[in-house]
Amino acid sequence: MYNLPHFKEKNHQEVIQFMKDHPFIFLTGVDSENKPVATQVPVFIDERDGKLYLSGHMMRNTDHHKAFEINPAILAVFNGPHVYVSATWYDNPHQASTWNYMSVHAKGQISFGGKEELITALKRLTLHYENNNTASTTVFDNLPDEYREPLMKAIVPFEIEVTAADNVFKLSQNRDEKSYDNIIAQLEKQDEAAKYIAGQMRARRSQLFKDKP
Repeated sequence: MYNLPHFKEKNHQEVIQFMKDHPFIFLTGVDSENKPVATQVPVFIDERDGKLYLSGHMMRNTDHHKAFEINPAILAVFNGPHVYVSATWYDNPHQASTWNYMSVHAKGQISFGGKEELITALKRLTLHYENNNTASTTVFDNLPDEYREPLMKAIVPFEIEVTAADNVFKLSQNRDEKSYDNIIAQLEKQDEAAKYIAGQMRARRSQLFKDKP
């Protein structure tokens, strides 16, 4: 991880909210032969008794499922929008350009549940993404048994107890005020990803330049 102090978000709740806003994670580990495995899955983020937990489901008997059963140590990566930042936007443009982005790396131990945990997970997932519309035809309780039972045999619920988490919120915090403001202005002219990063920078401006308007 890109580990520089000025690119770290120190507000715990800001980090948790970022994770909740970007729950489609890159989940990786290694198998018994130390070969890397990976998948991408949506997760829920919960705090219980001062600990952080990630939960979801994955397909059974895949390379990653088999690997995680043998070696439960995992890394979950939460990524948000990212954007190119041109050095031509700096007060001194004779420098290297860069990239602004936000990311959280959560390390932990994964464990797998049984049918009851799977039912609970699928009910929560389908209701959440159907905006709690209990009348939706695609929520778990409204799916016919003959459809959902075969599918449930092919997937397994999981929970990850997070043992360590770190973040990089690289948002031009190392730039002077004039450059910082110009980067925001340039990003606000671009696509939604750039506008998102610009918004994150604008929200942090008063903290970076405390003695200035």
